[in-house]
Amino acid sequence: MSPTIEIRPARPDEGRALHDLAALDSALPLSGDVLVAVVDESPVAALSLDDGRVVADPFRRTADTVALLRMRSERVSPDRVTRARVPLLARLGLA
Repeated sequence: MSPTIEIRPARPDEGRALHDLAALDSALPLSGDVLVAVVDESPVAALSLDDGRVVADPFRRTADTVALLRMRSERVSPDRVTRARVPLLARLGLA
């Protein structure tokens, strides 16, 4: 059976879950408008529409889910989302 993936705006009552997700990813919590990816009723990744930052569960395979978040963010708000300005080596995990 395939997992169910839901991409949607984060709800006000999900603040704690998004904070915990950021902590798992060793990142600061996202702020502003956020899209969240929920797999089988559990948030696994989130993307800030304000600055394009992403947090994701490092213990799950989330690369494809993050790609879905990015595609959805471009459709929701193409003029607001910018790619986070992170050097290439850092994005590749080599820095």
